Amino acid sequence: MKKAFTLIELLVVIAIIGSLSALFLPNFMAVREKARDTQRKFDLKQIQKAFELYKQDQPTEEYPTALPEVNSNFSSGGNVYMSKFPGDPNRTPSNYYYPVPDNVNLTYTLCACLENKADPDGTSGNCDDVSYTCGTNPKKYVVNQP
Repeated sequence: MKKAFTLIELLVVIAIIGSLSALFLPNFMAVREKARDTQRKFDLKQIQKAFELYKQDQPTEEYPTALPEVNSNFSSGGNVYMSKFPGDPNRTPSNYYYPVPDNVNLTYTLCACLENKADPDGTSGNCDDVSYTCGTNPKKYVVNQP
């Protein structure tokens, strides 16, 4: 006589595995959203530091008028400020929001849309009313000049 699993036993095991995966999948997706938001915040802080170095190296203090292309070299006058310029991990086009800076008052704004609506570092609203919207129930993360 051969030993084998019955159809009922197999169905019970499949049902248990399906139930467990249904419980853990939403948590896994939330963790991925939080990880992308953490990457966005880190990127904006790194860009902020690179902009400050850029400003100090200019003959007259000013910030760049536009963001460099994603994955390109951010450099000026032989100085490399970022060897690989970061982009938003889940957005097309992948650049962050950066309007033309006010180089008279030396101010600028960097902004990214957050996926995790419960993020304590985020604020409600879009980065821009028209060109860079964050979708329904928007949450954004903003970095200004230090």
